Amino acid sequence: MELTGAQVLLESLRREEVEVIFGYPGGATIDIYNEMSKYPFKHVMTRHEQAAVHAADGYARASGKAGVCLVTSGPGATNTVTGIATAYMDSIPIVVFTGQVPTCLIGNDAFQEADIVGITRPCVKHNFLVKDVKDLALTIKQAFYIARTGRPGPVLVDLPKDVMQAKIEYEYPGEIHMRSYSPHYEPNARQIGKVIDLLRFTRRPLLFVGGGVIGSNASEELIWLAKNLHIPVIGTLMGLGSFPGNEPLWFGMVGMHGTYAANMAINNADLLLAVGVRFDDRVTGKLSSFAEKAKIVHIDIDPTSIRKNVSVEVPMVCDCRRALKALRSEIDAAGEPVNWEEKHGDWIGKIQAWQKSQPMSYEINGSTYIKPQMVIESIYELTKGRAIIATEVGQNQMWAAQFYKYHKPRTLLTSGGLGTMGYGFPAAIGAQFAFPSSLVIDIAGDGSIQMNIQELATAVSYELPVKIVILNNGHLGMVRQWQELFYNRNYCSTCLHKNPDFVALAKAYGAEGYRIEKRENVKDVLKQAFATKRPAIIDVLVEPEENVYPMVPAGASLTDMLLV
Repeated sequence: MELTGAQVLLESLRREEVEVIFGYPGGATIDIYNEMSKYPFKHVMTRHEQAAVHAADGYARASGKAGVCLVTSGPGATNTVTGIATAYMDSIPIVVFTGQVPTCLIGNDAFQEADIVGITRPCVKHNFLVKDVKDLALTIKQAFYIARTGRPGPVLVDLPKDVMQAKIEYEYPGEIHMRSYSPHYEPNARQIGKVIDLLRFTRRPLLFVGGGVIGSNASEELIWLAKNLHIPVIGTLMGLGSFPGNEPLWFGMVGMHGTYAANMAINNADLLLAVGVRFDDRVTGKLSSFAEKAKIVHIDIDPTSIRKNVSVEVPMVCDCRRALKALRSEIDAAGEPVNWEEKHGDWIGKIQAWQKSQPMSYEINGSTYIKPQMVIESIYELTKGRAIIATEVGQNQMWAAQFYKYHKPRTLLTSGGLGTMGYGFPAAIGAQFAFPSSLVIDIAGDGSIQMNIQELATAVSYELPVKIVILNNGHLGMVRQWQELFYNRNYCSTCLHKNPDFVALAKAYGAEGYRIEKRENVKDVLKQAFATKRPAIIDVLVEPEENVYPMVPAGASLTDMLLV
């Protein structure tokens, strides 16, 4: 059948089983929107293109499916860059479609023209400029294939207006095989054997897990390995939820704001099983002293991540889930009568002692202010760990990582790599579309929430019961903390003296607004807000100068933690 390029795009999205498209229309995409109502998609019009990408990202993280975004040319396309870079740093599968001026005008500085392919080349897994409608269907198929496979990531497809108007006999490709792109999934049997040998002789093993475990759906295999071999587990920020946070073998997040037990464990382990991590600077601290007593096994789908930052004993380029399944099969097949609990018991006891000596805690000290950590604990108590939590970036993000226990994968949506303020709220909107009946909460700061606050209109328009809990300390809290600790309290441009009335703002948009000023009201008001079927802001006035601890100063070893 003969279709226009716009129809080819929409029909191809249907073939890819796309259910939701987040976008914002414009002149370069008007032909696509003209056909949209004929297809079974839920199109979500956000109020800013950056938010559309974050929403597609949140949808992808929560559901495990590829998120889809559609915007117009020029400023519409350039507004997506921060969202694309966010997804790229955290390996999130999204496909972003951008309108473009007609092919005959490309390079002529036409109205609303921008070289979005050139602009985004450093922060996409791949991008395409479709110059001929004959290439459109295949390009779309390749875009989804690249986004979903190997190390997932964002793919951008630029769509000139004349290509959307041209006609062609439509045929959607079947299986995709790209000679220049062929991810390696299966673990090497010899390398699996080396890991088994190391496990036989180790006394202080540690499972160090990241976002790759969640991305490859490897949590079940991880739990089996940890419990059956009695190996303690720690995680990166992106790995939270890959192992149940209420399990005795879980010792929390590692790194700059990691737990005392996790940071001490990683620097005293004799074997580090690193699964789906990339050893970024916020995790390793001073590289020369990172895990210096341990032999390191690194399992990752991306060969460029291995030995990029740290030396490893056993590199394994493969899918995390398949590697963990292979380890389980080898252990089951060996049938060795090893009492793993006894073998690793002293090591676990040592980590438990560190945990007991320096637990995650905070002090009231007679303060009349609400402690932000208490708010997070209250959210966990009320939700029993069953909510989907999105965060903004800064102190709110770290307290959400430290004081909320994530029982399942895909229940924490946060910008770990790029650290994007304004990410959490639109990501929560995306997650709410993926799971309409779930409680979705954005834990925010009073600074970061204002970066995409306009999306309250989106939440209200689509009747989404997303909840925003603002830890309102009147500051850009994390920057203020650094100024206090390392810059002689030179509080330059971090005090937010003119914040809006968030309750009145919520009501102006048609949402519900609540304010909490006293500790004794925290749980009751949160419970009331969580029960409403409408979007809501809960403005919690918290301690203005509360700091996130533990903290490892930049460039210091993980054991050099500031604890108070």
